[in-house]
Amino acid sequence: MPTGPDALPRTTAVLAEGMREGLHLGAQLYVSRAGTPVADVALGLARPGVAMTPETLMLWFSSTKALVAVAVAQCWERGLLDLDDPVARHLPEFAAHGKERVTIRHVLTHTAGFRWADRFGKVDGPFAVSWEESLRRICEAPLEPGWVPGETAGYHPTSGMFVLGEIVRRRDGRPFDRYVREAICEPLGMQDTWVGMPPARYRAYGDRIGLMHNTATGTPRPLKRLDSEEVAARCVPGANGRGPIRELGFLYEMLCGRGTRAGVRLLSPQAVEALSARHRTGLLDRSFGIVIDWGLGFIIDAVIYGRHASRRTFGHGGAQSSVGFCDPEHALVVACVTNGMPGRLRHYPRFEAIASAIYEDLGLAAPGSAGRQRAMPTTELA
Repeated sequence: MPTGPDALPRTTAVLAEGMREGLHLGAQLYVSRAGTPVADVALGLARPGVAMTPETLMLWFSSTKALVAVAVAQCWERGLLDLDDPVARHLPEFAAHGKERVTIRHVLTHTAGFRWADRFGKVDGPFAVSWEESLRRICEAPLEPGWVPGETAGYHPTSGMFVLGEIVRRRDGRPFDRYVREAICEPLGMQDTWVGMPPARYRAYGDRIGLMHNTATGTPRPLKRLDSEEVAARCVPGANGRGPIRELGFLYEMLCGRGTRAGVRLLSPQAVEALSARHRTGLLDRSFGIVIDWGLGFIIDAVIYGRHASRRTFGHGGAQSSVGFCDPEHALVVACVTNGMPGRLRHYPRFEAIASAIYEDLGLAAPGSAGRQRAMPTTELA
């Protein structure tokens, strides 16, 4: 079966049009059905003068959160934690300033109430400070005023994932970056995926490291700091995953296979059902400005999955640049990354068009159907 650009002509045309419009310099796309690759495509440039290939390592931003959710589910199945445990049962210092009622489930569903606790100011963010400093800030932070855990909703860009990563570290005993490599990536064949890349590996990859660009002004500006050796080495569990986007697709193939990929089982079918079920419904998200349903670490039925995705589709996006999702009704897995961040008003329509074109190319959309319209976030968050 062909897996090049001709395999999905409408989709490839949408990606190419985005390049002509200056939304991105290049893109990677991986699509499979029932575990069989349909497309493994790279277009354009990974960085000035260097072609994008399927082997290019790109920054995934918040698409990395899927790895955190799977890690927590594995610990849950091993009996190391319960989803309704208070976070403070595993991180006693977290209980300070009104956070003692926050549970692991609240963190997974972004209803916990400490959205920006790991940040001081606009510049000082998760890529700028150590794991230990991020955890200290989170634990010392108060619950947001008026927040009712489990009832108030708002996307936590990175703070919640630091908490979950620390719980995994304390319950399993391995640092989170090592846990992800040994318990998830290596078994699934995600050999070039890292959440905290060793400097020696970064240097060895050379031109395989792609650069993210700010394309909001019309002139691509490389975000070299984000793609530097120093920043790539930081283990930021909700935002700093890197690898070829096909490898994110391998993770979703495991989930779409109800916990198994290529004969390797990481989760039980029951755990996958729990992750992908709606645990948060009908709540206005204070960060995104719209109502979004949420599973355990996964966004359910979002605009970036396209107009034709089933209501059971689950996945996660990454800041104005990437998405990974599974549509279980069609046994469909999609992982896509572009290296241009054009701003919210152009990013969300771009990814809706990409995903919608995939369904149309595969004959999964009714002829002439416009599909379903979903609300687009009103903020610049991923």
